[in-house]
Amino acid sequence: MIFGWGRKDDDYDDDEDEDEDEDDREYVLFQGALNGETPDLAANARLVQAGLLPAKQLVTEALERRAEMIRIEPKGKVAQVAFYIDGVPYPASRLPGQMAMAITQMLKLLCGLDPRERSKPQSGGANVEFTENKYVLKVDSAPVAGGAERLIIRAQDQKKVLEKPDDVGFSEELKAKIREFTSQKNGLLLAAGPPNSGVTTVSIAMARSVDAYMYSIYSLADLGDRDLAHVTSMKKNEGDTLSQTITRAKRKEADVCYVEPLLTAELAKESLEGSKECALIGEFPAKDAADAIARFCQLVGDPKAVAAQLRLVCSQKLVRVLCTKCKQAYRPNPKLLAKVGLPPETKVLYRPPRYDEEDEEDEDEEERRVCRRCGGLGYHGRTGMLEFIEVTEPIRKAIAQGANANQLRELARNEKMQSFQSEGLRLVVDGNTSLEELQRVFRSKD
Repeated sequence: MIFGWGRKDDDYDDDEDEDEDEDDREYVLFQGALNGETPDLAANARLVQAGLLPAKQLVTEALERRAEMIRIEPKGKVAQVAFYIDGVPYPASRLPGQMAMAITQMLKLLCGLDPRERSKPQSGGANVEFTENKYVLKVDSAPVAGGAERLIIRAQDQKKVLEKPDDVGFSEELKAKIREFTSQKNGLLLAAGPPNSGVTTVSIAMARSVDAYMYSIYSLADLGDRDLAHVTSMKKNEGDTLSQTITRAKRKEADVCYVEPLLTAELAKESLEGSKECALIGEFPAKDAADAIARFCQLVGDPKAVAAQLRLVCSQKLVRVLCTKCKQAYRPNPKLLAKVGLPPETKVLYRPPRYDEEDEEDEDEEERRVCRRCGGLGYHGRTGMLEFIEVTEPIRKAIAQGANANQLRELARNEKMQSFQSEGLRLVVDGNTSLEELQRVFRSKD
């Protein structure tokens, strides 16, 4: 069912002093909850009257500003709204508590959730359309003190779903390594990263790197609304362990299995055992590749077993891309080049636009030079900065001996493996991002 809420409702009484431009504004069009529930608007008429239009306005403004996430955080009698644009939070507005509650309950209703349930977390979503683009909104509510709720809304533009290795920024070397190890039909390959770092996207891109025409790939994980081409989905039988599910897939002649996130010691141990039967690809929470290896060994409790079966660990940091319309070229100081490790022959780098004080005092000039593409932020979109650690013989020996993350990083650096630092500097030299953005990403806590 498609709800006809793409524009202002005919029965909504506009304030007399409202701008005419606002009357013609196109709002987001809700096209049904992901769980198939049909919102009962008649039974929630008062909520619809109070919250529908403000909810549409909020989501519309967020999509207009390219926000991938909205956060509504109650703060006493008011609520602070923040838009996350390219991973960076920007204050959006302060709402009266009652208005924030109406928006929260309205969005829960539209996403197939119970708006009256405020005592426990809920998760849902809806398909929406805005300016002829399709989006999936996913909402997560959580109770806070005072009877209010925190609401997080994530928006995914369906034209920008990243799944292929090239979409994520895999180098030819990394793709070749994944194909090499999975062709052996055994061993464990991990994507590592903290929450909201795109680790699931990386793990899926690793699975998509496998030659699907040569090898049989099975997904044993719940991928939600993702449908991976050339990957056979196999549901886990109730009561089955991961090992049993892998065995079932192997009986169907699976060469490579994409498994659920390895969050427990039991799953980690079963993945090592299962990787003796076929190649496994999964994800693991850690701040980088070396940290993932050290943490995985601690979780399993047997570094020698990890050393025997682990083949490759890939990790990603997301970095903002300079806006191609307004980025500024500048000649870098030789001392700066030496400090960050860039070649001394580097003649030009790029950064977000900067203006002198005289320009800033000229309002007409200010209005003229605001970039419409990025909204004056200087960045538009993000790209992956990827590193990987291949378990070579020296690294395998170090893992078996219980090496810590720092020791593993040093070994990987000595073997010239692709690192965050080397990839970040490459993006800077290529003009894709700035040194300031690299510093921000490396300063941030995972």
